[in-house]
Amino acid sequence: MSKGREGPAAGGGAAAAVLLRYLREQNRPYSAQDAFGNLQREHGLGKAAVARALEQLAQQGRVREKTYGKQKIYFADQLPAAGEAELRGLDGEIAALSGRVQALQQSCRHMEAELKELNGSMTSPEMAREIQELRSDCAAYAEKLERMKSAANCVTPEEKEKVCREQQLYRREWRRRKRMASELLEAILEGYPKSKKQFFEEVGIETDEDHNVALPAAV
Repeated sequence: MSKGREGPAAGGGAAAAVLLRYLREQNRPYSAQDAFGNLQREHGLGKAAVARALEQLAQQGRVREKTYGKQKIYFADQLPAAGEAELRGLDGEIAALSGRVQALQQSCRHMEAELKELNGSMTSPEMAREIQELRSDCAAYAEKLERMKSAANCVTPEEKEKVCREQQLYRREWRRRKRMASELLEAILEGYPKSKKQFFEEVGIETDEDHNVALPAAV
């Protein structure tokens, strides 16, 4: 094994020494995952060994441990006791920056929603084309209406009323005659030995249903 390289089976003390030296040299915070990823290839440290060693160093007070959400970060305790105030100041600055980030994220979400709404709206040229098309349609309908009003063969309200009355009369007569025929046929079929269909075929009766004819709707 080359000099300075720790094997995978290195003891917890060796892992702690490697991590402590690394944190002091880098002088920046790392999570257990980041430290494992940076040191695993060179020193062959396992992920669990890195996590245990960092916890041990934190308990011994040789490194600092901070929790942010669900993640813990570790950094070398290189500040003197007088630096506690500076650490508290940094914590306050981090909290203030975190609040600002949340506010900016919320503002971004609002702007994204507004942008989505604007993207779904028509542009000014599109609205101008739409207005022009609607005006053309209105002009065409107005012209068609004028032609219909000026046509010589227009139906007057009186003529329309007369047609509606006649249609209602014919509908009532249709229903009445169909009911009378049905009652008469039912009376005949009471003493007929064969089926209704056979009777119709022998006599030659054709129904509305045979010709797909239905009573017209009222107008």
